[in-house]
Amino acid sequence: MTPLVELSESIERLVSDTSPSVVAVEHARGQGSGLVIASDGYVVTNSHVVRGARELTVAVGPGERVSAEVAGDDPASDLAVVRVGATGLPSLTLLEERRLRVGQLVLAIGNPLRFDRSVSLGVVSALDRTLPAERGRALEGLVQTDAAINPGSSGGPLLDARGVAVGITTAVIPMARGLGFAIPAHTVSWVVAMLLKEGHIERPRIGIGARGVDLPPARARELDQVRAVEVLEVVTGEAADRAGLRQGDLLLRANGEAVGSVDDLVRTLVLSGGRGLTLELERSRERRTVEVTPGAARHAA
Repeated sequence: MTPLVELSESIERLVSDTSPSVVAVEHARGQGSGLVIASDGYVVTNSHVVRGARELTVAVGPGERVSAEVAGDDPASDLAVVRVGATGLPSLTLLEERRLRVGQLVLAIGNPLRFDRSVSLGVVSALDRTLPAERGRALEGLVQTDAAINPGSSGGPLLDARGVAVGITTAVIPMARGLGFAIPAHTVSWVVAMLLKEGHIERPRIGIGARGVDLPPARARELDQVRAVEVLEVVTGEAADRAGLRQGDLLLRANGEAVGSVDDLVRTLVLSGGRGLTLELERSRERRTVEVTPGAARHAA
């Protein structure tokens, strides 16, 4: 058997094993895809897929549609959780560790243009991409892939060669080929956990504008991490300003955990419940630690 035949048969088995966990999420105003994450009827999809829906149905198998309702919605991350009126559904777990690499083979499964469980194969083209979103927001920390993601595929899984869900597809750039994006599984995991608990996510405010940046190789070795968060703006009078943060500061750790994107920082803020935030940063090559007391949380709407 040739390596190409072995690869083909491996992909066939992977698709056969995982595609039953991919569903179509439908309502009067549109349609998208979803991934069953719990056999008792919980599905993760995109916020934009369910937005404005009064009645939802989920196609869990050929010709089998069941009613559903939104259990939690977070427009800021473009993620939502849907509760389906069925149990015993085949589910897939989300990969929480960060092991994706550029060039890695991935598969996207979804329901583009109502063609159920269509499969596309590609590679991870880049990591930690940022895309502008609605209402002046940005989706950060995205996985870029050339696996085809078409209208209706949004909300379906991005899988690695082991059949593990490493992301949830979210967007494409119109008129561009080979530019698809997925929310990484380590982000999906914490957002889904909060949505199942609270139904929405409130994001404590510290009053900065920031972006994730790649560190030059020499600096990465010195700091023992490849990315950090650069402070672009400090809002006068807000928590970060009162704590002494400045434009140009390089945030390295938050509550002891390395941060390489704004999403990492937001995750720490949310999971801390709005309590004090300990930031380790570098300013003019000097390491500092500051304590920030976040402002009132905001509900993502």
